[in-house]
Amino acid sequence: MADDGRSDAGYDADDHHDPRLTDPVHRTLAGVLDAARPNTDGAVADYIPELADVDPEPIAIALASARGSVHEAGDSRVEFTIQSASKPFVFALALDALGLETMTRHVGLEPSGEPFNAISLEASGRPDNPMINAGAIVATSLVDGETTEQKFREIRKGLSRFAGRGLELDESVYASEAATGDRNRALAYLTHAAGTLAAPVDVATDTYFRQCALVVTARDLAVMAATLATGGINPLTRERVISNDAARWTTSMMTSCGMYDASGEWLLRVGLPAKSGVGGGIVALQPEQFGVGTFSPRLDERGNSVRGVEMLTTLSERYGLHMLDPRGEPLSPIASLDPDDGTTIALLRGDIRFAGMEEVLTRLLPLVNDDGCLVLDFTGVTRVGGGASRVFRGVVDLAGTNPDGRARVEIRDPDGVLRD
Repeated sequence: MADDGRSDAGYDADDHHDPRLTDPVHRTLAGVLDAARPNTDGAVADYIPELADVDPEPIAIALASARGSVHEAGDSRVEFTIQSASKPFVFALALDALGLETMTRHVGLEPSGEPFNAISLEASGRPDNPMINAGAIVATSLVDGETTEQKFREIRKGLSRFAGRGLELDESVYASEAATGDRNRALAYLTHAAGTLAAPVDVATDTYFRQCALVVTARDLAVMAATLATGGINPLTRERVISNDAARWTTSMMTSCGMYDASGEWLLRVGLPAKSGVGGGIVALQPEQFGVGTFSPRLDERGNSVRGVEMLTTLSERYGLHMLDPRGEPLSPIASLDPDDGTTIALLRGDIRFAGMEEVLTRLLPLVNDDGCLVLDFTGVTRVGGGASRVFRGVVDLAGTNPDGRARVEIRDPDGVLRD
């Protein structure tokens, strides 16, 4: 079903009211989509018989914010199979359950610089990374369960939690992949022989074929990406799906390896962690801000959606979304200084990370002396980064006390933003 402008942006829309008038983000996405629509380069994935017959024309983009608003343009409710866009999420589930040390005994963390289905194994037998097929099959083999049914149940449940709704299996696509998946079986046999595969070959590959055949929409991909962007919390359901560490590690792998042998150029030009799938979907994110899902079935020679790449490139370039873009001088975290009878109250504000902590202490600690007290008031602060919080908490002891026994530095933290 085509969608010309759905948005769950937190307002009550009248049935006769054009949503584009109340959702400027939709207008933004629609403009990006319209710029890519004329591009008919590429071809659908014909090496999987069921995918060879898909309609090549649908095009969609959706954005889910970290606060839970979803904005959509184009055919954002058209269903397709997730394919390799499932890889970061399955890796995240296994990583969250087993930890980084265990995962890296089985799969590497380095870009391969080779196509997604290449035989990219280290001398030890580890696949180069979990975003190529060999590494993804190993990651799937590490998911909890002894049988295909048990492992797939865990994967389906986990990816459904990422999407915020139950995901279904496309039985026809699964059967088609299983019937033509000998190269993936060969990769599995190589990793099994090397001792890195954690399940029998038939269990690992059959589970992998099933995970790739889960049905999603561009909207689903946006929500799934936003769950990674928020550190593992689904912004719609507010459920914690994975740990913050697992989300950060997974996003790192998407940044360096997610677009296969185009990952370096992608990072330079687009600058968003991303992962593509031969079903035509691309999932991308800006950490702490939003997730994006795109869909268009025609692929380039690297297996990435042609119009999906164009949409995300335009979105990043037009709106300055490259995650390494300089942001200019930030707003000072010191809102005001109020001297009062020997006590100086520093009212702090906003989101304070390491650089903000450095500014606060570098500017204000010279005010500390034996004749008064510096009060760091965090009432107006929304969040303090973990490292910054530890430094702030140590300042009271570091500053010591005045001759009269009063602390030279006091912390005022009514909302507990300095707690770990």
